[in-house]
Amino acid sequence: MKVAVLDITGKDTGRKVELSKDVFGIEPNDHAIYLDVKQYLANQRQGTHKSKERAEIVGSTRKIKKQKGTGTARAGSIKSPIFRGGGRVFGPRPRSYSFKLNKNLKRLARKSALSIQAKDNNLVVIEDFNFDTPKTKNFVNVLKALELDTKKSLFVLGESNNNVYLSSRNLKSSKVVNNSRLSTYGILNANKVVITESSLEGINSNLS
Repeated sequence: MKVAVLDITGKDTGRKVELSKDVFGIEPNDHAIYLDVKQYLANQRQGTHKSKERAEIVGSTRKIKKQKGTGTARAGSIKSPIFRGGGRVFGPRPRSYSFKLNKNLKRLARKSALSIQAKDNNLVVIEDFNFDTPKTKNFVNVLKALELDTKKSLFVLGESNNNVYLSSRNLKSSKVVNNSRLSTYGILNANKVVITESSLEGINSNLS
């Protein structure tokens, strides 16, 4: 599959690059995508929820009424879950929601996501670019030139570029990542995936 290479002004450079069929042209595996996205979202959860159980409630320990003769159920503590202000039964405790996935499955999921975007013509390949200084306006101009200013976009760079990253950081609809930081969720969450020429080799080596 050949794709035209654009410059940051959105113009065709007259060059084309070949996208690997093993990465951008496979039959998508929906279950692999589901598991990888599920893991990504689970890892975002803090898991710091906590409620007090009866042993953690501060309160009197005296027996609140006599055992027999009241006509009601026995009660031995004001901290019992059946009373207002008492402890909670089986309440949430701090925990980690993360879980492990096989590396080959995660690789398959990312290739499936890239193949879906390639099939839907949502991949854009551009020349490598850089900014002299970090400036949001510079990145906004690139988005406008590529007609992505009103769409969600994911920019994939070949190597870390601090000026480009800082220029995009204030924009909620656009994200910049290194090719080694690609995620299935990030690929599918974008309306357009913009890949720089230098990142293609890294993507192919990481996913092949």
